[in-house]
Amino acid sequence: MVTVYLLGEQRVSDPEDDRAGTVSSRAIALLAYLVLHAGLAQSRTRLAGLFWPESSEQQARTNLRRELHNLRGLLGSDGAPTADGPTLAWSDSPSCRVDVDTFRNERAAALAALADSDTQAFLEHADLAIDTYRGDLMPGAYEDWVLDHRDVLRRECIELCEATVRVLRESGDVETATACARRRIQLDPLAEAGYRTLMELQAASGDRAAAMTTYHRCAAVLETELGVAPGAATTRLFDNLLGEQPAPAPRPEHVRTAVPALIGRERECGELQRRWRQTLDGSQGLVLVSGDAGVGKTRLTTELAEIARADGAVVATARCFGLPGRVALAPVAEWLRSAEFRSAVGSLDPLWRAEVERLVPSAESAPRPATSRAMVDAWQRHRFFEGTARAVLSPGRPVLLVLDDLQWCDAETTAWLAFLLSLDTHLRVLVAATARTDEAQSRRDVTDAVGALRSARLVTDVQVDPLTADATAELARSLGGPALNPSEEAVLYAATAGYPLYVVEAARMVPAADGTGRGGGAGDLGEVLARRLEQCSEPARDVAGLAAALGTDFDLDLLSEASDLDTDSLVQAVDELWRRRIVRPAGTGYDFVHDLVREAAYRSVGPPRRWLLHRRLAQGLELLHTGRTDDVAAQLAEQYRRGGRPDRALHYLQRAAEVAAGVFANADALRLFRDCLDLLEAMPLGRNRDAHEVDVRLGMSAPLTTLYGYSAPPLERTLDRTMELGQRLRRPKVVLGALIGLFAVHFVQGHTAQAHRLGVRALELSAADPEFEGQAHFAVAGGALGLGRPREAIEHFDIAQRSFSDDYSFILGTRLEVHCHAWASHAYWMIGDEQAAEQACADALALGRTCGHPYSLAVALGYASVLHQVRGDDTALLASLTELRQLCERYHFAYYSQWSQILEGRLLGGEPGIAKIRDGLAALRRQRAFARMPYWLSLLAEVQIDIGSTAAARATLDAALIAAEQHDDRWWLPQVLRLRADVGPFAGGDSARTVRERPIPTV
Repeated sequence: MVTVYLLGEQRVSDPEDDRAGTVSSRAIALLAYLVLHAGLAQSRTRLAGLFWPESSEQQARTNLRRELHNLRGLLGSDGAPTADGPTLAWSDSPSCRVDVDTFRNERAAALAALADSDTQAFLEHADLAIDTYRGDLMPGAYEDWVLDHRDVLRRECIELCEATVRVLRESGDVETATACARRRIQLDPLAEAGYRTLMELQAASGDRAAAMTTYHRCAAVLETELGVAPGAATTRLFDNLLGEQPAPAPRPEHVRTAVPALIGRERECGELQRRWRQTLDGSQGLVLVSGDAGVGKTRLTTELAEIARADGAVVATARCFGLPGRVALAPVAEWLRSAEFRSAVGSLDPLWRAEVERLVPSAESAPRPATSRAMVDAWQRHRFFEGTARAVLSPGRPVLLVLDDLQWCDAETTAWLAFLLSLDTHLRVLVAATARTDEAQSRRDVTDAVGALRSARLVTDVQVDPLTADATAELARSLGGPALNPSEEAVLYAATAGYPLYVVEAARMVPAADGTGRGGGAGDLGEVLARRLEQCSEPARDVAGLAAALGTDFDLDLLSEASDLDTDSLVQAVDELWRRRIVRPAGTGYDFVHDLVREAAYRSVGPPRRWLLHRRLAQGLELLHTGRTDDVAAQLAEQYRRGGRPDRALHYLQRAAEVAAGVFANADALRLFRDCLDLLEAMPLGRNRDAHEVDVRLGMSAPLTTLYGYSAPPLERTLDRTMELGQRLRRPKVVLGALIGLFAVHFVQGHTAQAHRLGVRALELSAADPEFEGQAHFAVAGGALGLGRPREAIEHFDIAQRSFSDDYSFILGTRLEVHCHAWASHAYWMIGDEQAAEQACADALALGRTCGHPYSLAVALGYASVLHQVRGDDTALLASLTELRQLCERYHFAYYSQWSQILEGRLLGGEPGIAKIRDGLAALRRQRAFARMPYWLSLLAEVQIDIGSTAAARATLDAALIAAEQHDDRWWLPQVLRLRADVGPFAGGDSARTVRERPIPTV
């Protein structure tokens, strides 16, 4: 069935026809017009003039015929608009579903049931109608006919929500009524009646804290959007909910805007608006708003967000926090949780929806694995990035992603942003980020990511400086405080240096007790903020300190669990902090109005009490997230660490690292694992500490391999330590895993004999643990082949293929059956059995293409390319290299990318080929990957021989002989010796290809 979505998006979907996703916006608009006027015949002439007013009548009619033809092809004869001579009309069809029709039909059925007093039927139909109304009609379209129908449909849905709430309240279902009341507020956030209804429901369920949050959010929206305070009815209801106790901070008579007016920022606003217009024209990018703390960066991006919303864009905001327990990709997750993205994610292909659910799990998502598959699944990072990027693009409208405090952003989020902005050249996506100039420059990962985007001309810099003296005075006047004379304005500017935050905070200081003016002198901002906190009641100061200790935004449930205050006192305290502009509504909870205010509140707490607050917050987080502590593992670790419980911090740090690895944030995972080791350093020596350390070391191996490759010294040190601990703890499985990992390390580093010895030792130990027997035989086989003993290698490869207890090696990161067939093909070729070599190669490629694991396919293609090269099959070599290069570029595979580069150089030949081979060799050396170096050098020598550079070839082959001797790398040694003999002083001069094609004896 074809489904047409007009509410909250503009899209046509047909699971059986890929063309549905490519239908033009004009065709959707035409379809929408006919649907909205269903049953009414529409003149073709009128439609052509309405949708193509800029074209001639003849051209407009032609355009109309074209779009109608496309719609008929997509919707079929049953679902297409019906034609009757010069008119067109829309009628319902069982093969085509339009969400507007569904909404109207279900709403009508609900109202009919209500009129018949059939409550159950009313609720069923009303629920379907409200669920179908996923957003405004055709967002982003502003034609008069759209606006008229949009207002009508929105009002119909609002009235249906109100009726549903009434019915649910009468039936006693307060919980469902509360959810419906929230939906009503989403539809019309400026109507106070919706907030009052929600507050009454929350109070009826005994949740006064939630009612207070609703009131605060109502006040914030009204102040921001309209510059007014809540009306008397809303305020009176709130006061009644708070009880008879007087409010700790008086409500001001006038409205002092929560978001100060933009003054003195004409240049910056002009740059932001110009960049947004470019985005609407299909030019994606990052606009970076930089400046000192308190200079007004966030205020500018808030203004940009309002402009984007007015243009029908999807706007999502997130912020980064400077605490050590930050979560990888938290800003991306926060964006994807916004309502418009959530509704659009449901329309994604299940393949991409599964990738989104790695980061933002749904109720149906599979639980996270208890152990890391980082090495096996590393290739999926690209697919994960693509899936989450598709989710951001899925609404089909311009997108503005706002990111506050980029200087504290995690490395994975910056990498994701670079991926998103590099997807296409005509995306209507803009990322607006703020950053503190000095702190951002100290973060290498942030500066590198921004630098790469800047090189691609995707970055627009907007530098924000302090206000001038005149603008400072104007801002102070706009805040509604007492008028200042010129000398007071000069003092204000000298004290605040033109920083808007300083000006706002100075203006919020209450008058002194003697009424002579503002309380206290101007001092620095820290002093001003501290003085503002001191004016709060003791409970409010305590709550501010507790919230500051969390380090992020907070909700009242957590404060209630961690605070000594009863619910009523807590509600009063948070209300006081809100009235004094110390906290503001944020998301489903609250946040400080600025990080500098948070820092001031935290400084006001003494060290002993901080210790207690952090421990209470950790216990509260555990209680509130029972059964899903993975969601807050990093926060729990940081709170327990600061609360003096390193044992609990260690547990949650390790789990946070595993969660990070699960979303391919390997750099963050490694950072968290290293934090675990730091904690372990402070623990007493003994078996318990060793057991914890070995678990951490085991977790570190996969991210280390993924980030730095098999040959990285940190990986080698980690595996050596893992083996030492495994022996000390008498855990043979740990020792076996470390031995196989060390085999890979030493083989790639070029320590062939040592790698073989490690494989033999692993094989001896595997007799007691068959789970590792296949991998141990694989290690022995690989080492034997490198030493030039192909028949021994074939024997162990055969046993390995029969012994695998798992499809994948969680240590090596490949499907070992693929790896075995691929590597065995070289062994068969060395003994002269070309038929067996070709069969093993074909088996590896077939399995690599069907196993759904791109890294294993890259392994198969790499070994196949080497086999084609040594056999002299240039046609097959070119085909395999092309596929290998595309795979490595797509998934950023490094090691086999260098194989491709060197072999392409050999195929290319000449000076360009030599340059390509040298680049590949240099990359391998940088990775400390010296395995097969005699073979790679011989390819360089062959090209040098072909162009007549005999002396250079002789030197290259001498280097290959030295490499073979140093690294015990003998499988290609006879060929190197033969080539070297042919370029010696008495050589006869056979071509490199002739020499290469001679049979090669076993060493």
